[in-house]
Amino acid sequence: MSTQTPAPNKTSPLQAALANIAEPFRSRLVDTYVEVKNAFLRGDSEKIGLKVGKFCETLLRFLQHITTGTHTAFGTPIKNFIDECLKIEKSSAANHPEGLRVLMPRALAFAYSVRSKRGVGHVGGDIDANAIDAATCVRVVDWCVCELIRVYHKMPLEEAQALLDVAVQRQIPAVWNVMGKKRVLIPGLDAATQTLLLLYQSPEFAVAAEDLSEWIDYSSAKDFRRFVLLKLHSARLIEYDAETDMVLISPTGTKEAERKLLKLENQIGEI
Repeated sequence: MSTQTPAPNKTSPLQAALANIAEPFRSRLVDTYVEVKNAFLRGDSEKIGLKVGKFCETLLRFLQHITTGTHTAFGTPIKNFIDECLKIEKSSAANHPEGLRVLMPRALAFAYSVRSKRGVGHVGGDIDANAIDAATCVRVVDWCVCELIRVYHKMPLEEAQALLDVAVQRQIPAVWNVMGKKRVLIPGLDAATQTLLLLYQSPEFAVAAEDLSEWIDYSSAKDFRRFVLLKLHSARLIEYDAETDMVLISPTGTKEAERKLLKLENQIGEI
């Protein structure tokens, strides 16, 4: 069964590179890939796990389609993901590249198991492995997309290689958790914006004002409360309780933080 379709009217470089993949697989793969990268940029382990799972299920359906001519319908649960990956690897579709028929099902089985059984975004265990698990899953997804581009690209080889190079670039999360501290990794942001991004990462938890000041490397904790927190509090972007010295982001502050992040996410969406 041919998987060739005309290039979509609304194209991005990634859509164009995967033009030989039939709809609805192509758009779903691109959309879920962008969702994975955006979740990673936010540093949201729970959403990374959900988006990685969605990407894996979409790609598995595509692999079923090209190796057997049929696939689990979208909207129908895949009963045993690992077994379905093994079926693809053991299929007789020898005309398909080994990268798609053998390596990719194994990669999907690994990523899906990590996000399901290791619990990316879940609470539990003696050591919090969410960050490294999430980053590993994202890199596996990157590899899968790169392999699809390598096999299915419909563009000059030089352009395909350039797009591969973009796709495998490490995406930097907005907030880095390191040695019990948090650091905003986006350069050039003022203290108020950094404060919102730090609070946005865990909107359900209040954070000590002293910790925020330290994480931002503000010159004076007293001035930080006066010139940053009180102004954000007055604008109703945060709730600052001077008595307990605790800070919580507000719904309007959450929207403002998302607006700040949207510019970076749009850069990912352009691929």
